[in-house]
Amino acid sequence: MSAFIDFFRLAWEIGPRLLDGTAVTLELTAICITSGFIIGLAVSLGRVYGNKFVYGVTTTFVEMVRGTPLLVQLFIIYYGLPDVGILLNPLLAAGIALGINTSAYQAEYFRGAIQSVSTGQMTAARSIGMSRFGAIKSIILPQALRLAIPSWSNELIYMLKYTSLAFTVGAPELMAKAKIIAARNFRYLEVFIIVAFIYIIIVTGFTKVLDYVEERVKIPGLESGK
Repeated sequence: MSAFIDFFRLAWEIGPRLLDGTAVTLELTAICITSGFIIGLAVSLGRVYGNKFVYGVTTTFVEMVRGTPLLVQLFIIYYGLPDVGILLNPLLAAGIALGINTSAYQAEYFRGAIQSVSTGQMTAARSIGMSRFGAIKSIILPQALRLAIPSWSNELIYMLKYTSLAFTVGAPELMAKAKIIAARNFRYLEVFIIVAFIYIIIVTGFTKVLDYVEERVKIPGLESGK
C-alpha cells in the first residue's frame, strides 16, 4: 500500500511539469497534422490529376519520405541543415520533420479516397458544364475527405506518439520533460509509467472524438473500412 501512496505522491509532485510537456506535445501534434494535411492534400491531387511531371515529382516525394525513417529525417533537418547555413531551434526542426513525414502518408490516404470515388461522377459534373477544378472541389473532395477519415484518424494518433522522438533534438515535449525528471530522481520506471498513462488518456480521448466525427459525416452506402 505504501508503494501505491508513494507512486501517487510522485505523480502529484511531477504532474505540473509533465503537463507543461504535454501542452507542447499537443501543440506540436496540431501543427504537424495540419501542415501535413495541407501538403498531403496538394500532393494527392498532383498524383491523381497532375500531368506526368507533377505526378513524377509528387510520387518521388512520397516514396522518399515513406522510404526513410522519421528519426533520420529529423536528424537531417536539425543536425544536417546547419552545414548549409540553416539553423533551426529544436521545436521548429521537429515540427518541420514531423509535418513533412505525415504529409506523405496523408497524401496516400487522400489519393486512395479520391480514387475510390466513382469516375462517373467527374464525367457527370463535366457534362453539366462544371470545370475540372469545380468538380474536384465541390463533388470529389467532399466525398473523398469523408472516406479518408478512418485512415486519417490513425495518422493523427501515430503523429501524437511520434512527437516523442522530438526529445532527441531537445524539443521540450512530454518525453523530454519526463527524461529530465527521471534523471534527477532516478525513478525511471514510475516516471515513464505516468507518461504512458498520459498518452493513453490523450489517445483514448482523440479516438472517441474521431469515431464520433466519422459516424456523423459518413456517407451511407459509401463507407471506407478501418
